[in-house]
Amino acid sequence: MDLQPEELQFLSLTDIIKESISIPKLSPKTFYLITLTLVFPLSFGILAHSLFTHPILARLRDPDVPIQSQSHQWFLLIIFQFFYLLFLFTFSLLSTAAVVFTVASIYTSKPVSFSSTLAAIPSVFRRLFITFLWVCLLMLLYNVAFIILLVLIIVAVDNNSTLLLLLSILLAFGLFLFVHVYITALWHLASVVSVLEPVYGFAAMKKSYELLKGKVLVAGVFVFGYLSICGLINGMFGVVVIYGDGDSVFTRIVVGGFLVGILVIVNLVGLLVQSVFYYVCKSFHHQGIDKSALNDHLGGYLGEYVPLKSSIQLESLDI
Repeated sequence: MDLQPEELQFLSLTDIIKESISIPKLSPKTFYLITLTLVFPLSFGILAHSLFTHPILARLRDPDVPIQSQSHQWFLLIIFQFFYLLFLFTFSLLSTAAVVFTVASIYTSKPVSFSSTLAAIPSVFRRLFITFLWVCLLMLLYNVAFIILLVLIIVAVDNNSTLLLLLSILLAFGLFLFVHVYITALWHLASVVSVLEPVYGFAAMKKSYELLKGKVLVAGVFVFGYLSICGLINGMFGVVVIYGDGDSVFTRIVVGGFLVGILVIVNLVGLLVQSVFYYVCKSFHHQGIDKSALNDHLGGYLGEYVPLKSSIQLESLDI
C-alpha cells in the first residue's frame, strides 16, 4: 500500500495479488486474530458442512429406510441447511467487514488493532447486510430468468434434435456462468464500497457497477479463479475425507486439516484482493481518495467525532 493512488491503476493481476499478500505484514497480530476468529471458522464451516449432510443424504438414498424416517431426515436436512447458510453468510460478512476496515485503516495510516476492528464491525455489518439483501434479490431474479430460459429452450427445440438441444443448453449455461461471475464481482466490490463510502444497498451496487467499467475482465478472472480453487478444494475434501473409505482415519484427518488451512489462506487472500481491487478501480477512473476524509469516515464507525468538512469531502467523490 506504499504506491501512490495514481499508480494503482497500472497494477496487473499478479501485482494486485502480490500487493494483497504483503498487507498482513504491516499489522501481523491484527490479521492473525482476524484469521483465527473469523476466516478460519468460515473456511472450516464450508468444508465441514459435507461431514454432517453426507450421513443424512445417505439415509435418504437408502431404499430400505421407512418413509416416516425419510420425512424426519428431510426435516433435519432443511433445518441444518438453514443454520449452515445463516452461519456461512454471517461469517462471510463479518470477515469482509474486518478485512476491508483494517486494510483501509492501514491505507490511511490510522492506528490498527484487533480491538478497534471489532469495535467497528457492528456498524459496518449493518451496511454490508443491506447490500447483501439487494444482491440476494438480484441473484433471485437471475435464477428465475435462467430457469425460464431453460424451459423455453426445451419447449422450442424439436425433441428429435438432441444435438441442437444440447448445444442450446450449453450456450445458456455459458451465458449464465458469465452473468453469475459478474454478479459475484459486483457484490464483492459493492461490499467494499459499503464500508468505505457513505453509500450502501442499491446505491453501493450502482457505484460498484460504475467502478467495474473497464475492469470487468480483471474482476472476472479473480472471481472465476477464486470459485475454481474453492471448488477444487471442496472436491478433494469430498474424495479423501468424506468418501475416502479406503484411507485411514489419520490420513483423512491430516488431509482434511491441510485442505482447511489452504482454504483459510485462499479466503484471506481473496478478501485482501477484494479490498485492493477497489483502490485499483478508483485509480483507474481517476477518482481521488481523500485519506483525511476516509480516516474520518472510518473513525465514525468507532464513535469518533466526524468533522462536517470531512463528510462532505468524502461524499463529493461519488458525484
